[in-house]
Amino acid sequence: MLLAVISGFILAALVPWLHHRLGDRAGWFYALLPAVLTVYFASFLPQITAGDTAHFHYTWAPGLDLDLSFYVDGLSLLFALLISGIGTFILIYASDYLAGDERQPRFYVHMLAFMASMLGLVLSDNLIALFIFWELTSITSYMLIGYDHESKYARKCALQGLIVTFGGGLALLAGFIMMAVAGDSYTITELLNNGDVIREHDWYLPLLLLILIGAFTKSAQWPFHFWLPNAMAAPTPVSAYLHSATMVKAGVYLLARLHPAIGATEAWIIICSLFGAVTMLTGAYLAVRSTQIKRVLAYSTVMALGTLTMLAGIGTEKAMIAFGAFLLAHSLYKGSLFMVAGALDHETGTKDVTKMRGLVQAMPLTAIAAAVSALSLAGIPPLFGFIGKELMLESVVAAPHLATLLTVMATATAVLVVAVAAIVAVRPFYGELSETPKQPHEPPYGMLAGPAVLGLLGLFFGLAPGVPGESLIAATASSLAGEPIEANLALWHGVNLPLILSLFAILVGAIIYLNWERVRGFMARFDWLHERGPEAGYEKMMDGMVWSADWQTRILQNGYLRHYITTTVLTLVVLVGYTLITRFDGSFASALDVRFYEWIVAGVLVAAAIFACRTDSRLGSVAAIGVVGFAIALLFILFSAPDLGITQILVETLTVILLVLVLFRLPGFMNFSTPLQRLRDAAVAGVLGVLVTALLLVTIDYQFAEPISQYHLEQSVPLAHGHNVVNVILVDYRALDTLGEIFVVALAAIGVFAMLKYTTGSWNQDRRRQEEEGEES
Repeated sequence: MLLAVISGFILAALVPWLHHRLGDRAGWFYALLPAVLTVYFASFLPQITAGDTAHFHYTWAPGLDLDLSFYVDGLSLLFALLISGIGTFILIYASDYLAGDERQPRFYVHMLAFMASMLGLVLSDNLIALFIFWELTSITSYMLIGYDHESKYARKCALQGLIVTFGGGLALLAGFIMMAVAGDSYTITELLNNGDVIREHDWYLPLLLLILIGAFTKSAQWPFHFWLPNAMAAPTPVSAYLHSATMVKAGVYLLARLHPAIGATEAWIIICSLFGAVTMLTGAYLAVRSTQIKRVLAYSTVMALGTLTMLAGIGTEKAMIAFGAFLLAHSLYKGSLFMVAGALDHETGTKDVTKMRGLVQAMPLTAIAAAVSALSLAGIPPLFGFIGKELMLESVVAAPHLATLLTVMATATAVLVVAVAAIVAVRPFYGELSETPKQPHEPPYGMLAGPAVLGLLGLFFGLAPGVPGESLIAATASSLAGEPIEANLALWHGVNLPLILSLFAILVGAIIYLNWERVRGFMARFDWLHERGPEAGYEKMMDGMVWSADWQTRILQNGYLRHYITTTVLTLVVLVGYTLITRFDGSFASALDVRFYEWIVAGVLVAAAIFACRTDSRLGSVAAIGVVGFAIALLFILFSAPDLGITQILVETLTVILLVLVLFRLPGFMNFSTPLQRLRDAAVAGVLGVLVTALLLVTIDYQFAEPISQYHLEQSVPLAHGHNVVNVILVDYRALDTLGEIFVVALAAIGVFAMLKYTTGSWNQDRRRQEEEGEES
């Protein structure tokens, strides 16, 4: 299992070496990995269908009591099969879609890493590991969305997705830590068994809100939905994979995974149901309003993610079955439709649906694949999407809270989705042929394989719903419920309210499509709402961030070192001084054993420091600073530290010599500050001196443990066979620290040597070139 999860990272590392040997058909070779993984994960089906689970445990960081463990149940298996299965066709599709693109190796590196990250996310049984994979999906999707890095728009969209999902990720991390504390474990399966303890904990509501923020940002729930359509700046293979099986499904996966631990409360039901329903209706509305085919599909994904969130919130047995069925149906038809959209763009040169008509004769196979998948999207029998939609409607009609509101919103969404399906599958292919930037023709078979297989699977599962229902869907619903559930899926359940609502949606949706131009004109009247929506808020937030950074740079990072030092010193004085005054209840050391010669050395030190600040001569200032250093060296010697004293003398001597060589030709100091400013600076320095003195006096009276110096004195000879205790400490007791210091010094020396050698060589080459040019002239 560990190899299955990390194999994508391993192959991604080999791509730069493999790709130039495999050529443009490399995608077919890379597709072998997810194909093998699909077979591997499918081998768990009998075990999972029987109601069992599989655990894989690896020691990760034993010192931190962290283990890398993986857990396979119905939910994680369904996602793993979708990720690897659809990933196979995406890589094959990309091989033809990106043929001739010199950036292909980079694409495959990021795509394979993205796939591996998503597999790790859905299979992890450890919160920390899940969070690491969660953030890896954000990073790799950022790379994929910004694939065309020379495009300002692509970079902006990639950054928008990264900021929104990373912001949610920070909230999610806090929620994970709080849940782990409340449930006394970082193991997910243990937390699922401690649901009652977590729900009764005082932290339940805040940890729930934090986790929901993380899930909502990842799965583009309102008001964070705006980043997902903008992610269409990515190439179509990325869009198809992102929307069908990977990153955006991570949020709804998390809701489903944690449902037994933090779900089924009133707060959970109301928040997830309402936000999911609002997202569902918003996505469907914006899809009808759009004309770019990928954006239409992207908003329909927002609709589907809202539907899944709503079903996870409702939490009834019927809703859990509907969650699994709707998830599977959406993954199949959405992956297919995105690949169809990419084929249309690839072969016609345009993404605008209004500029595509009559393509069925030039692209008949594409038209068939689009029709089958769009029928599933619209919820038309006998496609599996119809079963998913019927189960969704049954769930909202019988919802324990807000049933009427959810039913109205779900019906309105179903109406709009029918129109969306027609916009995608009818508008481009039928009617009078329109002129497109490129002469349309059927795409390569590699670009048709995915839509064909996924579309046929949607048809097969619709005609034989028991095949997925009795295995994957039932196991998925059982994972959500935390107990066994049977899923008896069928095309026909008799005449009931969900069927009537479904027929109503088909009829009204068809009417909306037939009047699409007029409907879009009516929707345009509400553009002012869109211009003041969440995306506008995000833009204002980014503008505010830039303004804040500009203000901070001008005020705090103004380029004057004296201001930095003053700010740092005052902050230290305020924080440490306040703590000293409010927390310290003892007395300062009153009896200090100070000899007269120590007073003399201290007096010389103070006088030299004052002289360095007052003199107008650079040389005088350097000499005074040297006196300060020598005085400190003398104090070291007086207090039995001759090695430190010698080191200090050497450093001070070298420093003074170097400074004199550099500064003796420069003019004297000039006054750029007023007497009042100098008085202020003196006051700041004096306050810091008083604080440090007070802290030193306090530490004299405090002894938290026995001095380690006595241990060093006693064990220096027996353990290290050395009488020089300082050398023993450096070489034996602090060997790694000393080795690190030696390494740093050696590295610096090598760098200086390389620079000197390079400079001399470059100067000689330049001189020879100038001489040769002079001879030629």
